[in-house]
Amino acid sequence: MDLSVVIPLLNERESLPILVQRLHAVIGAMGLRYEVILVDDGSTDGSWEVISAEAAADPRVKGIRFGRNYGKSPALNEGFRAASGAVVITMDADLQDDPDELPELYRMIREDGFDLVSGWKQKRYDPLSKTLPTKLFNWTTRRVSGVYLHDFNCGLKAYRKEVVKSIEVFGEMHRYIPFIAKKEGFRNIGEKVVKHHPRKYGHTKFGFDRFINGFLDLLTITFIFRFGKKPMHFFGGLGTAMFVFGSAAVAWLLGSKLYHLFVLNVPAPRVADQALFHVALVAMVIGVQLFTAGFVAELVSRNSADRNSYRVKERLGI
Repeated sequence: MDLSVVIPLLNERESLPILVQRLHAVIGAMGLRYEVILVDDGSTDGSWEVISAEAAADPRVKGIRFGRNYGKSPALNEGFRAASGAVVITMDADLQDDPDELPELYRMIREDGFDLVSGWKQKRYDPLSKTLPTKLFNWTTRRVSGVYLHDFNCGLKAYRKEVVKSIEVFGEMHRYIPFIAKKEGFRNIGEKVVKHHPRKYGHTKFGFDRFINGFLDLLTITFIFRFGKKPMHFFGGLGTAMFVFGSAAVAWLLGSKLYHLFVLNVPAPRVADQALFHVALVAMVIGVQLFTAGFVAELVSRNSADRNSYRVKERLGI
């Protein structure tokens, strides 16, 4: 199989026949062996019936149906598991992504050697309330992830098969797939300016809360990749620092009291009456709690089934 097109969707009944027809025309002209995988994320508008009809008319169209709405990330992850093409391209089902972009995306993976190529909707047909938060989101993600793409949220992306088979997309992590791929060692990441069309049918499935959730997801994924296999390095390090600070503060207060009593021969303030003592005490207690949390997290991590999960890129003589 040369190409797999994975399309997650939710309530896109009107768009699906047009999209599938366009895909057959574009990919057919490329002369490739291909499949179109439509992942129905719990639609309630009859989208599955349309998918069933398209699959019956052409065996290259395949469908996956969720029992309810789980989100775009699980839909993509299930599509990745089912994909068998050497190149996997994802796109949205709302006709805002142009199928005419597929030949160049495919070429960039096969001929230019990219691991991943992300679309960049340089000219968008979205309201200002959506474009401005998107710009802020992309700027923040670039700085945190070190992946310098203009449009992380663009659904039109192309991958080598090895990429989608090596990553797991969960929660709402679909917007960070380039970051996840980079952390798994796929560093040859490219970008292509793509067309963006106004939505013809239905309405957007994402609200403003996706930007807040997106920021929280970015923090989560950064933490997981940095400390997921070694939580003690985070909790233990922070806990130790706080405990040492608290201990040093208490030692300074006690030393100050002794200095006043035996060197200056003047009455010294009570240690417990000083604000620093209470700050130090809280720091020591929190430090112990963090260290204990790190120890427990380390035990959980060491006993997890995927504690040694890693990707072998190639072998020689084995």
